[in-house]
Amino acid sequence: MLNVLTFNAFQENTYLVADNATNDAVVIDPGCYTQAEKEALAAEIDNRGLNLRHILLTHAHLDHVFGCAFLKRNYGVDVWMHPLEQVILDNVANRAEVYGFGGYEPFEVTNELMEGQLFTLGNTMFEVRFVPGHAPGHVAFVNHAERYVVGGDVLFRGGVGRTDFPYCDHNTLINSIETQFFTLPDDYIVWPGHGPKTTIGAEKTTNPYL
Repeated sequence: MLNVLTFNAFQENTYLVADNATNDAVVIDPGCYTQAEKEALAAEIDNRGLNLRHILLTHAHLDHVFGCAFLKRNYGVDVWMHPLEQVILDNVANRAEVYGFGGYEPFEVTNELMEGQLFTLGNTMFEVRFVPGHAPGHVAFVNHAERYVVGGDVLFRGGVGRTDFPYCDHNTLINSIETQFFTLPDDYIVWPGHGPKTTIGAEKTTNPYL
């Protein structure tokens, strides 16, 4: 089961995914910034009786990692990230200051995500796809059984990820979409890092950037 909670000034989508058989859960890209947002995410976990096991990061831009330290501290969970994102994570404190987000709490990544990895949560499995361009170590999580992808800031409804930040590259982003997203069946749902969900087929036919 997948739930979406939208947090922080960037309206970032945080995903809580639970395995129905075991009640084990992961949080993908915890963007909860304020204490109220952090408590809202914790309430969603606790009120449903979920066993939070891991934090998974599509990438390490500040709006996607605000809640990592809170979840690590409160649930004793590990954080998984592609190693090429470390250069982004190392600069989050500086970026937070520039954008006026005081009180950012750093954290350490405990496990590496790799291209082609199969990440298992109870009976739920994600294929890890390497989709750089918006960020150097960006990944997406594909659930083939339930026919969806949690894609971070790569492909949006009618849009694509920004490439005007450091370590971005537009051509690399488009290649990631064409080779890693558009090779999925048209009916797969795309759950993006911001904004509403879409489908692979819809973006193939209507996305003006593609």
